[in-house]
Amino acid sequence: MFIQTEATPNPATLKFLPGRAVLESGTLDMRDRDEAAKSPLAERLFAIDGVDGVFFGSDFITVSKSAGEWPQLKPAILGAIMEHFMSGAPLLNEGETAAGSDDDEFFAPEDADTVATIKDLIETRVRPAVANDGGDITFRGFKDGIVFLHMKGACSGCPSSTATLRHGIQNLLKHYVPDVIEVQPM
Repeated sequence: MFIQTEATPNPATLKFLPGRAVLESGTLDMRDRDEAAKSPLAERLFAIDGVDGVFFGSDFITVSKSAGEWPQLKPAILGAIMEHFMSGAPLLNEGETAAGSDDDEFFAPEDADTVATIKDLIETRVRPAVANDGGDITFRGFKDGIVFLHMKGACSGCPSSTATLRHGIQNLLKHYVPDVIEVQPM
């Protein structure tokens, strides 16, 4: 098994590509050991000193560090990922699912058409680009012309995420959806 690594715009996060599917659908962002209990692989990764975040995408894993340097952390992370996939163990424990619920979205019923356009733009233009950088971004709400988005994986805590939101996503949405005034992270 050969696992590729890629740098992300977030210097505290590295993207690992195991060359196979990671999650069938959705994404899963785990920011502490308690959340990591959902996945045997995440538990292995959190057992490595310095690891403080694990994110699963469709075909990649991003790992965030709070301490240590990548040249020292990377071999242990690669070993944990390889051992997991070679063992044939499931990615998620029984009964656990990846994120993808729209339950916590908020917007007024009269904004449904505007929200549908915003979601389509995020899904087709923004999410693929963000996934290339090892993260994910999801719609959370729309109120008074403000779009609320949730950034996950490498995007969470990334120094350039504010610029991505303000200059990239906000400009795109304002161009296609005149009702959009601003984009804010949640």
